[in-house]
Amino acid sequence: MDYEERTACEASIEMLKKADAEQYETAFSRTETMKACTIGASGICCKTCNMGPCRLTPPKKEGEPEKRGICGATAEVVAARNFARMIAAGSSAHSDHGRAVAHTFIMAAKGEAEGYQIKDRIKLLEVATDLGIEVGDRPVEEIALEVGEKCFAMFGQQEGELTFGWRAPEKRKEIWRKLGIFPRGIDREVVETMHRTSIGVDQDMENIMLQGSRCALADGWGGSMIGTELQDIMFGTPTPLKAKINLGVLEKDQVNIIVHGHEPLLSEMILLASQSEEMLKKAEEKGAKGINIAGICCTANEILSRHGIPVAGNVVQQELAIITGAVDAMVVDVQCVYQAIGELSNCFHTKIITTSSKAKMPSAEYVEFHEETGLSTAKKIVEMAIDNYPNRGAVDIPEKTSDFIAGYDHEYVNYMLGGRFRSSYRPLNDGIIDGRIRGVVGVVGCSNPRVTGGGNHVRVVQELVANGCLVVMTGCAAQEVAKTGLMTPEVAYQEGVMPQGLREICEAVGIPPVLHVGSCVDNSRILIALTAMVKEGGLGDDISDLPAVGCAPEWMSEKAIAIGQYFVASGAAVVFGASWPTTGSQTLTDYLFDGIFELYGNSWHFESDPEKMVGKLLSLIDMKREALGILGKRERVLYDMAMRRELEI
Repeated sequence: MDYEERTACEASIEMLKKADAEQYETAFSRTETMKACTIGASGICCKTCNMGPCRLTPPKKEGEPEKRGICGATAEVVAARNFARMIAAGSSAHSDHGRAVAHTFIMAAKGEAEGYQIKDRIKLLEVATDLGIEVGDRPVEEIALEVGEKCFAMFGQQEGELTFGWRAPEKRKEIWRKLGIFPRGIDREVVETMHRTSIGVDQDMENIMLQGSRCALADGWGGSMIGTELQDIMFGTPTPLKAKINLGVLEKDQVNIIVHGHEPLLSEMILLASQSEEMLKKAEEKGAKGINIAGICCTANEILSRHGIPVAGNVVQQELAIITGAVDAMVVDVQCVYQAIGELSNCFHTKIITTSSKAKMPSAEYVEFHEETGLSTAKKIVEMAIDNYPNRGAVDIPEKTSDFIAGYDHEYVNYMLGGRFRSSYRPLNDGIIDGRIRGVVGVVGCSNPRVTGGGNHVRVVQELVANGCLVVMTGCAAQEVAKTGLMTPEVAYQEGVMPQGLREICEAVGIPPVLHVGSCVDNSRILIALTAMVKEGGLGDDISDLPAVGCAPEWMSEKAIAIGQYFVASGAAVVFGASWPTTGSQTLTDYLFDGIFELYGNSWHFESDPEKMVGKLLSLIDMKREALGILGKRERVLYDMAMRRELEI
């Protein structure tokens, strides 16, 4: 294996060498032998009924008729159905997360969820106002209960419009209504998407994709937004804090518990339990100097953003963490958990503990989690890890960590730019108009072992910053770039990293050029931020007018497709890397890349090469700047005294 071709992370390379030497399988080694099915990868394998699967391979000779499925389905319809089903699956993952949060939120408001409480009362009142809930002098718990119930009802809502969708710019809402894609209920859109794409139902490519947009919008402006907003109220809205990342955050002389997955409901309780005197005393009795909680994947981003808990790694590092021999328990809930970690744990002392009835796996211990007894369950899990500490064998922890700043969100950015008494996006908009900031780019998504793990994220972000772009990041993508130093304010003082205009803004505000804004459900924060930029004025009257784009250089999950579609339908251009799932149908691919521009004011794009991706992103930004009449703006120059003396009046 060429390790440098597989990952840009030195700690990961160290563990991969150990894995090869001791013959442990990892996602990286399996990638070497598992070749992608070209027909499936291009989106033209149909298996929605038992007449197939039908593989609609392109004609081999010119003039040869195009293959159709047994039912007569054409390649573009099959590809559209498959693409829409990816949207539905991704939306389901985010939205089921949001549903679990809403359910717990209601229980917390009633005082029926052990260990949970309402922490951010100011945000509670703001969200209540957005939902049309009367605040007055009502008790906090009463307001919270109504907020929770109204959010919970959005999942089963059958008619009308999702309330959080009303937060979008007015022009965007008009587009949704005209196209008939303003989302109704979250569950309804997923169910209708699955129904339309089953055998013999919707057989019009464009109509299928309209429903795909409505389903994705139900995720971005519904399920994901509910998850983010209610988590902030329950656990505290993030503010910037310093943390460490990479496998080196594991401790040789402490009980190491890794929380992995996506829902912070359990990890918040595990963190609380691990800090109790009872658990710390038990750890000491077993010979440990303490209890170290670290995260992997988006659960890591959740507890990082609110507590500064260290990040052990991203999704492709979950097996490598076990190979250190230092993980006493890896506690998982849902999404992005490799089945292989169960079998791998048999080679070490690590306990894999699953906690969700939705997500069981072989070679793991199951401890079912319920909010009613959340803290008690968490204490049980922590104690299991403590009891396992003496069973360790040899420990091999890479001595590699990086410092970074996380915890940026819409509320803090608003305050940070305008101050306590006049919070505003005006300085950001002015910076873009003046040309000090070229544009804003959201770099999101997964890490993918089929590309240089994390390397594409790093190269894209470095070049974007070097070209004067402010970058916001979520998910595993953010975790990779956090290792580079680009998420520390001090980078603004380094020569050659960014142009003068961006440096001035970073120095004045005290921010890095790359902002970590949370987990994958927190992409809804970016939607709110883009809307705030529109409402601030000066950059058009819709998201589609902004010099702002999104990209996912190494996407892997169906969730990424759902995210991309709700950004496109919200008016933002989106560029994906790695591979594109509709190449088997040129008709659908052209429609997604060009045809839907007329509907949404922006569209999908694809570019696997990171350097070319940067070029495409900058080109898209400059097109918007030109349309706004600000392309010719130049960076503001700060004159010193000598330069002032040379001025002629």
